[in-house]
Amino acid sequence: MYLPKWDAPLPPGSGSGIKMLLDGQISFVQSSRPLKDKEYEMAFQRGILLQQIPVAIDGIAIAVNPSLNLTGLTIKQLKDIYRGKITNWSQLGGAELEITPYARSIQSGTTDFFQYNVLGTEKFSDRVIFVNDNQQAFTKISDKNNPGGIYITSATEVIQHCEVKALSLSRYSSNKLVSLYKNQGKPSDTCSPSQNQINFDAFFNGDYPLSRRLFIVINQNRKEDEQVGETYTKFLLTDEGQKLIKKAGFIPLRLSY
Repeated sequence: MYLPKWDAPLPPGSGSGIKMLLDGQISFVQSSRPLKDKEYEMAFQRGILLQQIPVAIDGIAIAVNPSLNLTGLTIKQLKDIYRGKITNWSQLGGAELEITPYARSIQSGTTDFFQYNVLGTEKFSDRVIFVNDNQQAFTKISDKNNPGGIYITSATEVIQHCEVKALSLSRYSSNKLVSLYKNQGKPSDTCSPSQNQINFDAFFNGDYPLSRRLFIVINQNRKEDEQVGETYTKFLLTDEGQKLIKKAGFIPLRLSY
């Protein structure tokens, strides 16, 4: 796997949080990906019993410059962009415009999810530019001088920003694209909540190709820590907690909330 070189410590992400949990620095962690086998193995070696509990649903959004004249991508096309096989939007029916792909570090749960579920055994192309956070990426791809940028991020992040738009996605055919937005449109200039409503049904039903569960991971060995993590998790799974999850832009596990 291609990994970026960093002059400073890796930025925050699910991987970093889980490492801190294994190192005994925190009581529990919120993760945008499930635990890996090697993390379970490391926990076992250290005498730590981990429990992961799903609390919400999120998805991977594909953010681009609003001026990009393209409706959506198939998963194969997306994969080919990030492995360097497709390098110009004209190869996908768009303008003669070089593609500049962005992603967060591999410590990010979003990037890790993308690696496993989209790239598989393939590597990130060395064309991919790794950034520290979402705002840095949004600033770059919304720049009028960089109209060919593309960025993989959380659906919840894109829905709150108007300087970028999210492309629709399809598992196989470009004729069956599924929109991130409930209204099938793109964000308004004022980021009106009614305009930027997420397509809850598509995520909950699995129609959107890149959906995932969000977890709370607890260290069960230390009783006090376990109680803190369990209390927080139980709250998120209450009616009130699920309503707050939906208000934050995530998809509750129980759709009625």
